[in-house]
Amino acid sequence: MKRPTLRTDRIELRPLTDEHLEHLVELDSDPEVMRYLTGRARTREEVEKVHAGRTDPALDEAGVGYWVGFDGDTFLGWWLLTPPDGPEFGGAESVEIGYRLMQSQWRRGYASEGSRELLRYVFENTSYTRVFADTMAVNAGSRAVMESIGLTYQRTYHVHFDNPLPGTEQGEVIYDITREQWLAWVAGRAQGQAGGS
Repeated sequence: MKRPTLRTDRIELRPLTDEHLEHLVELDSDPEVMRYLTGRARTREEVEKVHAGRTDPALDEAGVGYWVGFDGDTFLGWWLLTPPDGPEFGGAESVEIGYRLMQSQWRRGYASEGSRELLRYVFENTSYTRVFADTMAVNAGSRAVMESIGLTYQRTYHVHFDNPLPGTEQGEVIYDITREQWLAWVAGRAQGQAGGS
């Protein structure tokens, strides 16, 4: 099952391909965008190196991988659904959700809007039954997005880094949601919207 193009009210989420590389170079060249990831801008060479893994055909065949988002002709950033990096994050039933947006598009609701669509897609169209997200504990913006799409805090863990970023000492946090929890969350939102109309 290949990844489809997905759409929300404002966003078109297109499967990431080589034609989007220049957008990714621009995205990762902003040190504020990379603040909680590398603490600095990435070079073109670094972006090209990670790009190969992001376009792995095996991800596409599983119906997951990376999507790039556009509002009309405006590039917003990317979203991902990928298998866990290790067993500590979950088994074969789990998939990670993530996002990285251009700084000019922050605080406009795009991260949550695109992520809600990916949750709908993964729970309605794949066999994955749990979605999780991972970020630095100090990354308040990303944590707010996780909570806004129905994920709940599960735990904090600590990783040793030779050159830790500011805030590393507070650890990393994991949030998640199961298909059953997502169905209940969607039903609750629909009931709330109906009650408010």
